[in-house]
Amino acid sequence: MLDALNECLQISGPLLDENQVRSIVDEIKQVITASSSRKGERAERTKAEDFDAEEGEMLREENEQEEELFNQVGEILGTLIKTFKASFLPFFDELTSYLMPMWGKDKTAEERRIAICIFDDVAEQCREAALKYYDTYLPFLFEACNDENPDVCQAAVYGLGVCAEFGGSVFKPLIGEALSRLNVVIRHPNSLQPDNVMAYDNAVSALGKICQYHRDSIDSAQVVPAWLSCLPIKGDLIEAKVVHDQLCSMVERSDSELLGPNNQNLPKIVSVFAEVLCAGKDLATEQTASRMINLLRQLQQTLPPSTLASTWSSLQPQQLIALQSILSS
Repeated sequence: MLDALNECLQISGPLLDENQVRSIVDEIKQVITASSSRKGERAERTKAEDFDAEEGEMLREENEQEEELFNQVGEILGTLIKTFKASFLPFFDELTSYLMPMWGKDKTAEERRIAICIFDDVAEQCREAALKYYDTYLPFLFEACNDENPDVCQAAVYGLGVCAEFGGSVFKPLIGEALSRLNVVIRHPNSLQPDNVMAYDNAVSALGKICQYHRDSIDSAQVVPAWLSCLPIKGDLIEAKVVHDQLCSMVERSDSELLGPNNQNLPKIVSVFAEVLCAGKDLATEQTASRMINLLRQLQQTLPPSTLASTWSSLQPQQLIALQSILSS
């Protein structure tokens, strides 16, 4: 039923009046309350003397179904937030006392992830109107950045990127803490393993947004090249397109921290372009790919021959062949 309700909202959400939205929110409150009550009852059953393995398996399945229920609640709230944006916030305020317990360490990873995603949606869709929630939610977000569950971590670092983009002066005092948390995710020894790569890519994207929107609050001569060294990203294809487009914008601006002294970072930038272009449509939109090709053609025309030669020589042979083919077509 929740799944069907979400489909209805996606189709006709903007047509709902306030009373209809209220009735949906009231149902969500009841779903969360009833679910929490059932989980409490199951927890009590595990303490019974006659509790056995068969019942344990049954409880595990029931808990998985409960998580799917919470997932649907998160989807519905996400749809409502995207549909009504800031005008939904009075309802979100009512739901806070139901949602906040989901951030608790005693909750499952899936519950924590859903709670974080709901805040991410609020921050992204409501922008300035959501700034009043930063004091309450960002401490939880920071903690979740280093959660041992990679899905929770991914949701948290994505949220930091959103807050960096839309948080303005409210986010500025938190930049040091944000950089520290993102650094732990990016430098984790297993960050590029399949389970962790989505969290890594979202952390790199968040770091790029701090470079873009808070340049005056960071040591950009260190942070910007550190961000560049993480590129290209290849796991989260949505974030990859955002990040690689952002790289183009910085090159077009002749960003001094990005290019480095005497353009020393150019070989790295060109190799990122080559890798992205060789991946076809996976890592960049058509528009971004054409921007990269135009930038490479400009470099060919404007760079001293010696710099150009050393830049090309830094590429792998197959990258060089592919780039030469792209640039000559």
